[in-house]
Amino acid sequence: MSLPAPRPDRTCLVTGASSGIGEEIAGLLAARGLGVTLVARTESKLRVLADDLAARHGVRVEVLATDLVDADARSALPGRLADLGLEVNVLVNNAGFSTLGPVYRSDPDREIAMIRTDVEAVVHLCSLFAPGMAERRSGCILNVASTAAFQPIPGQAGYGGSKAFVLSYSHAIREELRSQGVTVTALCPGPVETGFAEAAGIDPSEMAEAMPKLFWVAADEVARTGVEAMDANRAVAIPGLPNKASAAFGWLSPRRLLLPMVARQHPAMRDL
Repeated sequence: MSLPAPRPDRTCLVTGASSGIGEEIAGLLAARGLGVTLVARTESKLRVLADDLAARHGVRVEVLATDLVDADARSALPGRLADLGLEVNVLVNNAGFSTLGPVYRSDPDREIAMIRTDVEAVVHLCSLFAPGMAERRSGCILNVASTAAFQPIPGQAGYGGSKAFVLSYSHAIREELRSQGVTVTALCPGPVETGFAEAAGIDPSEMAEAMPKLFWVAADEVARTGVEAMDANRAVAIPGLPNKASAAFGWLSPRRLLLPMVARQHPAMRDL
């Protein structure tokens, strides 16, 4: 099973496409001649990327500015695509962010917004677009999780829990869709040079100290790993050997030993 062939009435829907991993994945799909639909909140950033991809690769690129926290906005996406004469044959659920700090210091609204983006939107978009893929017996889904999926993360409890959900959910729907000709892959990067940590409120120097440089992978390499894994119909893709080892260690280690160590290393837990 490989990525579907380009067709004028099909598109690759990429969320979180305005920067980082999402932007790189959109570029790789466009380079394969596939039409791409870019989804994120900031339309101006998406327009710049769309113009660049169309000029470089000669493909059709749509922009659908959408706040994925909003369930109604998500529900409107299939109709907006139908109005353009398009159906989704590749879905990339990449949008996401993290909060930072212990739950007793958290902002409840921010925590819920994270869950709605990192969990609810993934489930909603898969539920919206997987039926069409199954009916056509063709399609690929790439859900971006994290190496945080393989162990709890004190200091980022909601984020780690969200990514653990995405990994488990991806495994389950992969099996459900296997007989329907639709593939599902979970991409689980470690720390990525995208500005993600800064957006979460983590000082870059503290993050570098907590997570040595050998674990960091550039966004373009992460994207390439994800697209190649989709093309090869792999269940899970973890960019970089150190991150593969870290994920295995986190998955297999006794929690009573692992969690105090993770908490000691996490920048958000050091002043407690």
